[in-house]
This record gives sequence, structure tokens and C-alpha cells, in this order.
Amino acid sequence: VQLVESGGGLVQPGGSLRLSCAASGIIFSTYVMNWYRQAPGKQRELVATVTSNGNTNYADSVKGRFTISRDNAKYTVYLQMNSLKPEDTAVYHCNGANLRGDKYWGQGTQVTVSS
Repeated sequence: VQLVESGGGLVQPGGSLRLSCAASGIIFSTYVMNWYRQAPGKQRELVATVTSNGNTNYADSVKGRFTISRDNAKYTVYLQMNSLKPEDTAVYHCNGANLRGDKYWGQGTQVTVSS
């Protein structure tokens, strides 16, 4: 099983990034997919969730700015991040979980928001 994130980088405040997480080795369509983030010295935070049937949920801190989506045919989950703020700086990880309790994590991608 592999979850591989990409799309992180350095962006100015107010800018946008699109993260991708490509999955392999799982029946992707049966998994709830999540994006988490962890900033230095802070606890890991659940940012956004998309269920197997496409329902979404967001942390209050990103509502209206971030959009999670999935493409089951491509085994990929995305996180579109707009109006980025310095406080969005963190390592972003994707996570997949199914009803059996199987959970998998990607290695993370760094997002830095700075002028």
C-alpha cells in the first residue's frame, strides 16, 4: 500500500496550491480519504475529509478556502487550497481509512506560506 502526496511548495500569502495524493494497493473507492496537517510544535490537525460517496467535511479554519475532492478512477484525492495564510504552513499528509479499521498514511508534503 502506498499513498504519495505531491504539490507542496512555497507560496505567498493569498496564493493557491493544489495537493494530490495518489493511492495504490487499496480498493480506493471504499476508503474515506482525509488530509491532515502538522505545523512545528503543534498537534496534528484534521483539515478535510471526503467519504467514499463524495460527502465532504472541513476544519473551521479552512472552510471556504480549501476544497477536497477525489477521482476514484485515478485513485487520487486532491486538496485545492486558496487564499493561503501563513498559519496554513505545515506538513500535509493524506490518510485513507476503511470500515474494517485499516488506515494508511502518506509521507507528507511541505506547504510554506510566506512573503
